Amino acid sequence: MRAPFTPARPTEREQVQMSAADNARHTSQPTGSGTPPGGEVPSRRARPRVTVVGTGYLGLTHAVCMADMGHEVLAIDVDETKIAKAVTGEAPFFEPGLEPLLRKNLDNGKLRFTRSFAEVGAFGDVHFVCVGTPSDAEGRADLSYVFTAVAALAPHLASECLIVGKSTVPVGTARQVMAAVRAKAPAGDRVDVAWNPEFLREGFAVRDSLAPDRLVFGVASEYAADLLRRVYAAPIAAGTPALVMDLETAEIVKVAANAFLATKISFINVMAELCEATGADVIRLAEALGYDERIGRRFLSPGLGFGGGCLPKDIRALCATASGLGVGSLATLLRTVDVINMDRRRRVAALAREAVGGDLAGKRVAVLGVAFKPDSDDIRDSPGLDVSGRLAREGAAVSVHDPVAMPNARISRPDLRYADSVSEAATGADLVLHLTEWSDYQAIDPAALAKVVSRPVVIDARCALDARLWRHAGWTVHILGRP
Repeated sequence: MRAPFTPARPTEREQVQMSAADNARHTSQPTGSGTPPGGEVPSRRARPRVTVVGTGYLGLTHAVCMADMGHEVLAIDVDETKIAKAVTGEAPFFEPGLEPLLRKNLDNGKLRFTRSFAEVGAFGDVHFVCVGTPSDAEGRADLSYVFTAVAALAPHLASECLIVGKSTVPVGTARQVMAAVRAKAPAGDRVDVAWNPEFLREGFAVRDSLAPDRLVFGVASEYAADLLRRVYAAPIAAGTPALVMDLETAEIVKVAANAFLATKISFINVMAELCEATGADVIRLAEALGYDERIGRRFLSPGLGFGGGCLPKDIRALCATASGLGVGSLATLLRTVDVINMDRRRRVAALAREAVGGDLAGKRVAVLGVAFKPDSDDIRDSPGLDVSGRLAREGAAVSVHDPVAMPNARISRPDLRYADSVSEAATGADLVLHLTEWSDYQAIDPAALAKVVSRPVVIDARCALDARLWRHAGWTVHILGRP
């Protein structure tokens, strides 16, 4: 048996048990396709071999960055299209800096792709599970992809190894995965399970992977903790804290972090409403609050609210978990945060209606930005795309521009018009909406843009444009939470 994970300093008896378990691992001789020639125990290699199950946003980024840290990496996906793109060095999504590293590690042989779980099981010492956990109709995390992935992998695990979940899951999932895998794997109890939540920010995912601000290892044994330290030896050596904890705490960390961030964003957005009602300036308010070390300025930015594939999904999943466990106060808080966030979209749509005289029917509206955030082509739960749809439903002719997200937006909302340039989107517009804070839009010459619109009226829903510059160029500027 492996030594159990003990967060506190082990007693003398526990030290003896751990030493005995460690000696047993060194002297055991795992068999099967996972044992390399010469009888070397795979998980005792100086540099563990890594596999990644799932090559979506999280999985492909993780596989590329693991390879760039020097590991041999084999990634798998059941989607032929994703694999076909990846093997040619093409990422199926936009993420700054990812494709050059993908091509580099394909060329040097550190990274390979497959569709064979048998090959993955034979190859890997550490198997990272990076599949999606979308929300169901009640907001709960759908774990079907997680259990489908481990069910496909387990029959091919014939020697000692570690399965590491990176997907965001409800608390208790890791132990369910452990039971399911050990029941099907030939290696049985020699397959361990850990949870290593990801904290990637879209637009900064490569940097966050190679130089994370912290690493969280949720483990049930010292063996798992030691193996994860070796996998992440490079960032740990560079000073990244590695926090070792129990499985359940590790499962909660990611959703707790996102819930706190979502609450902070929603707080400043309700303060923006107060500022609008009183004539105060929410930007100056945020600056003043930010000097308080207990609060901080980061992400205390008012605007249209959050979207994407993580924050909305995670707060709804945590809300469902809290409700199921009877933690009503947390569920109430998260429902309120969600409502506040969605209300920002309704507020911008209402402001747009007011700006064109109370009726959007027949009005031309230029939308700048439909990615849920800059430096991404992700339109999942995009506030900008949501607002565009609301205006279109009221009869507005909506013309959209985004530096990289328009291909995805066209698939999701083919009813909208799409323009290849800001000038094209704004030609003849009665109103311009700034909905994603791309640096491209902050560099716009408002005087030049004023020459192509029908009416020089702009709503800055991200509080990112230079209002004085735009007003000097003759624009009427509406900014959420500012006079």
